Amino acid sequence: MKQDKSHQIQDRRSVFLTALKYVLLTIGAVVMLFPFLWMLLTSLKTLPEAISIPPKWMPSDPQWKNYDYAWNLVPFGMYFRNTIWVGILSVVVTLVFSILGAYAFSIFSFPGRNVCFYLFMLTMMVPSEILIIQNYVTCSKLGLLDTFSGIVLPTVANGFYIFMLQEYFMQTPPSLFKAAKVDGCSNLKFLIKVVIPMNINAIVTVAILTFITAWNSFMWPLIVTMSDEHTLLSVGLLRFRQASSSNLHNQMAAACIVLLPMVLFYIIFRKKIMEGVASGGTKG
Repeated sequence: MKQDKSHQIQDRRSVFLTALKYVLLTIGAVVMLFPFLWMLLTSLKTLPEAISIPPKWMPSDPQWKNYDYAWNLVPFGMYFRNTIWVGILSVVVTLVFSILGAYAFSIFSFPGRNVCFYLFMLTMMVPSEILIIQNYVTCSKLGLLDTFSGIVLPTVANGFYIFMLQEYFMQTPPSLFKAAKVDGCSNLKFLIKVVIPMNINAIVTVAILTFITAWNSFMWPLIVTMSDEHTLLSVGLLRFRQASSSNLHNQMAAACIVLLPMVLFYIIFRKKIMEGVASGGTKG
């Protein structure tokens, strides 16, 4: 009887803790999602509804024309095209640097390898804001101001991505590399045919994170670009705010235009991100 009561008490405690965990997670989710929900609802309101006190939660008549107004006030179409192009360019160049760097540090043994690797790791401790002035001076001397190259190149060498991929690449069995060399496989062919396919989840994760970072970047594109032909969405949102004055409902519509594509992008690829972080470099 005592054991049965003990098991009942443990079961009740387990049920209570599980319920408490889900309640806390639900509260946390509501707190995190509330600003986005408020932004979405405000984007469909009229100006009096958007600034009313006390706040009005739901729009009486959804104003979809707010999105049309926001889209046409500034050239958001051009900003979208610029941002997608910069994102793709950032992904390609970052993957080339990160994969080759990680491959060199994980497969080959050469003098000063550890020193070079630690120097790359040290770059993770340097805030990007400290490098803004020097990067601007360098881009100015190279004639890269107000160009897509000027936006992308200072951000492609990422110590974290090299470190992440190096951890995966090191799980490639050394015997596999030796066998490939015996069969006459070149270093580049071994990378393309063996290492990359074995670590595709990690590489896809780096590509997704790089694209998200490029989409959300603000400070550097704001400094280095001046014309609409090279303006990204994040900077375009600031220019919309300046053009729309204090029209809060239109500003929320413009914010939704910028934010929602990236939310959908993350929802679509969230499993790939989790797989890349959780899975190992080898199977079986």
